[in-house]
This record gives sequence, structure tokens and C-alpha cells, in this order.
Amino acid sequence: MAHSHGKHADFETLREQAIALRRAGHSLRQIRDELKIFNNDVLNRLVKGEPPPEWTKRPRARDDLREKARELRLQGWTYDRIEAELGCSRSSVSLWVRDLPRPTPRYTPEEQRALMREGLAARRAAEREKREGMKVAALREVGELTDRELFMAGVALYWAEGAKSKPYDRRERAVFVNSDPGVIRTYLAWLDLLGVDRARLAFRVLIHESADVEAAHRHWADIAEVDAAVFAKPTLKRHNPKTVRKNTGDDYHGCLVIAVARSAHLYNRIEGWWKGIVAQAQARLG
Repeated sequence: MAHSHGKHADFETLREQAIALRRAGHSLRQIRDELKIFNNDVLNRLVKGEPPPEWTKRPRARDDLREKARELRLQGWTYDRIEAELGCSRSSVSLWVRDLPRPTPRYTPEEQRALMREGLAARRAAEREKREGMKVAALREVGELTDRELFMAGVALYWAEGAKSKPYDRRERAVFVNSDPGVIRTYLAWLDLLGVDRARLAFRVLIHESADVEAAHRHWADIAEVDAAVFAKPTLKRHNPKTVRKNTGDDYHGCLVIAVARSAHLYNRIEGWWKGIVAQAQARLG
């Protein structure tokens, strides 16, 4: 305190003044400043028994939240649900309801796992649908393919997936290998565009030795629109027991090898076309 009020008479006088101020609607802060009482214990004793004025009372909003939180907890709600429902912090929820018994789980562990699997499946289905929508939209952006566009695509496709001669080992033959049916169909359409006679094409399957070779022949014959009887002897990949293969099952058909007979001239043209594309791309880079 700013000055001593040790005598009982002085305390009673101060109490009368404090009570008068309290009843006049003063807050504790205002009484403190008026009477120069800076000791909180003494200040509370001076106004003991006197209710605070209405205007100093805190709003009941938080009390209402507390009661709602307790009501929801008694209904079996989890902390997370109460927090989300009331928009308050988890620490507040814990403080308000920690004396209440834990709710009985709504689901057994098996049911919870089933619900998680169901939710995961639904999310994956939604993601899959979104991806498919993007693919369909992109497909429509391509529109009709012109001869020049197919020509350029075929050159890039060959140079990415076809056999290439090396300076130290010149093998000027057009040989193409791939496992994607769409890539094979596009390559064959490109050869048709270039006027390559289908009779010059030789087909061979490159596949793991444990796979169904006959089924692979039928598969690639359908893709290439040829008779399976024209296929050369397949090249079989030997099994490595230390390797765990993932390319197994009914969807595995190996790779199709397409070789063009008497193709040195064609190969050299492909190499020149690709160099032209690279030169133009570099020019665009400045």
C-alpha cells in the first residue's frame, strides 16, 4: 500500500469507502486507484461480500461452451469432434471434460479398421476419377493428328526406343523394341506414313522364359495386325533366382521387336531427321 493502515479503525474506514465505491458501480481497479490500495489481498478483503457490478462480469459465452462441451462428451463425442464442433482448443476441451468418464467406443477395433479401409478406398476412387478426368481432357487437346505431326512424333519415338548405331559399331538397321501396345501401334503407323512395306517387317517376342509365350504371340499379333505364324523364334530371358520379378501375371506379354529389312537407308534418314529436330530445338533456346 502507498501508506500504512495498520489500525482496525483505519481498515474499517477504508472498508466503508470501498463498499460505497463498489455499490456505486466501481470495479476493483477503480477502487484501487481511488483509495491507493495496491495490495490485492487487502483490496479483496475491503470489498468482501460485495458482488461486483454487472458491467464487470465476464460474458457467459465461455461458460456456455464449457457446458456444451460437457454435454457432447456425455453423448460419447471424442475430443477431436468436440474441438471441431465448438471451434475451441483441445486444451480447453480437456480442461472442461477431464472429470467425465471416457465414452464407450462407437466401434470395435475390427469395425474401425473396416471404416478406415472403406474411407481409403473412397479416397483412392475419387483420386482415380480425378486422374481419369485429366487424361480425357488432355486426350481431347491433341485433336486430329496431321501427317507432319505423326512424322515428328515417330522420329522422336524411334530415337528414344529404337536401336542406334555407335561410332565404334555401325549397325545401320531400323530395329524397334517396346512393351507398350500404344507405342507399337504408333510406330507401325509411322512406318506406314513413310511408305515402308509391311512385307519388310520381321517380328519377334522378347520375354521371360517362365511366361506364356504362345499367349504373348497372340497378344502382339493382334496389336500388330499380323498372323502369329510370322513371328520368329522368341528370345527368352533366363530367370535369376536372386531377382524378385514384378512383371508377372496375365498382363505380362514381354516386348515386341520389330526389325525392318534392308533398312540402312531408312536408319540414316532417321538419324538425320533427329539431328534436324535437335538443331531446331537448340535454335529456339537462343
